[in-house]
Amino acid sequence: MNLPETIPPPDWMTAAPTRSLLAALGAGGASVRFVGGCVRDAILGLRPADVDVATPEKPEQVIKRLQKAGLKAVPTGIEHGTVTAVVPPATFQVTTLRRDVSTDGRHATVAFGTDWAEDAARRDFTINALYADGEGRVYDFTDGRSDLAAGIVRFIGDPAQRVAEDYLRVLRFFRFHARFGKGAPDAASLAACAAAADRLDRLSGERIRDELLKILILPNADEAVALMQQSGVLAAILPQAQLDMPALSRLIRLQTEVASAGGSDPDLWPRLALLLKSNTSADDIASRLKLSNAQRLRLEGLLSLPAFEPGMLQDETTFRLTLYRLGAERCRDGLLLAAARQTVDEAEAVMRAVATANWQRPIFPLRGADILAAGFSPSPTVSALLKELESWWAAAGFIPDREACLARLRERVQLTDSE
Repeated sequence: MNLPETIPPPDWMTAAPTRSLLAALGAGGASVRFVGGCVRDAILGLRPADVDVATPEKPEQVIKRLQKAGLKAVPTGIEHGTVTAVVPPATFQVTTLRRDVSTDGRHATVAFGTDWAEDAARRDFTINALYADGEGRVYDFTDGRSDLAAGIVRFIGDPAQRVAEDYLRVLRFFRFHARFGKGAPDAASLAACAAAADRLDRLSGERIRDELLKILILPNADEAVALMQQSGVLAAILPQAQLDMPALSRLIRLQTEVASAGGSDPDLWPRLALLLKSNTSADDIASRLKLSNAQRLRLEGLLSLPAFEPGMLQDETTFRLTLYRLGAERCRDGLLLAAARQTVDEAEAVMRAVATANWQRPIFPLRGADILAAGFSPSPTVSALLKELESWWAAAGFIPDREACLARLRERVQLTDSE
C-alpha cells in the first residue's frame, strides 16, 4: 500500500451531516473511512453523486451506533453488509468490510471482515478502491491514484476473474473509461470484457438498461459505444443496434450546441434511437431493457418521427405547423436527428431546435361543443369539422381568436346548408 497522502477535505466531507455520521460510527473507536467514487471524485475536484462509507464493524453494530446517536438506520442491503444512514438532509451508504466467498457472475456471497486491503481487493477498478478518513488522508491499496492520474481504468488483480465475479463490470468498464480514461483503454481489461461478451445474457434487463443509459448520456458516449461495438459487447446487449458512428458523433455535438445556445440539455433518448435499426420496435427494446412505460413511449415517439425535409426548416409557416403538430420535444428531436443524418442543414436545425426551448403550444379556441351548438348532431362529422377548423387556424399562424374561429364555423355551416 502507498503511504497515506492527504487531500484538502471537500465541503461534503466537512458538512454537519457527515461529521455527525462519523462521530456516531466512530464512537466506539472503530475506524471509519469514505470509500469508492466519492474519494475518487474528491481527488479530481468533482462533486460526488453519492457518499459511501466503510467500517470494520458488523451491520448490527452499525445500526446500534446510528440509533444511539439519534440517526435513522435503514437495513437496505444488510445481507451484504450495507446500511443506509439518514442524516437529514443527506443519506449515506455504510458498508461493513467484506470478502467474496462465492460469485456466479451476477451475485456474490460475502463474509464480513476487518482487513481494509482485503476489502479493496474485491472491488472492480483500482480507481474505485480508494479510501479516505475524515481528515482527508487517502489510503490506496491498489495503486489507484497513479491510475487515476494516468487516466487508466484497470481491473484489480486478474481482469478475467473480476469480470467473472459480476458481468455487469463489463459495461462499467466502458462507462468508467469514457469518464476517466485517457487515450487507449487498458488492453488486458478490454480483452477480458470482449471475452465475456457472450455471457452478458446472464444479466437482467434492468441492470443492462441502467448501465447503458449512463453510458449514453456521457459527453463522449460515441467513443464508448464505438469501443463496445468493436469488442462485441454492443451486439451482445442490444442486437437491434446498427452503429452509424459519424451520425452519433454529430448528434452529440449538435445537442451540445443547442444546450450552449440556451436550448435544452443533451438527452440520451435520441442517441439510443439513432443506434437502432430502422425497423426496430420500441416494444422490443422496452421488453429487452425493461423500460418503464414512460421510457417506452419516449422511444416510440422517436422511432415514429416523420421525415424532416429542408423546406420545412426554411419556411416559417411550415416549421410552426410542424412544431404545433409534434410538440416541442418531438420537433426538437426530429430536427437534431435529421441534421445528424445529414438530411437537413445543421446550422438551421440548431437554430430551430433552440427556438423550441421556451415554445408554448397555442390552444385552439374551439371545442366539439361549439360544433354541436352550431346545429350538428353527434357524429364523425363533428370531429372532422373540428380538425378542419383547427388546420385553418394553424395555417393562419394561430392568430384568429375565438370570435374569428366561430365566424369561420358559421361560414362552414352556411356552406354545408347550401350544398
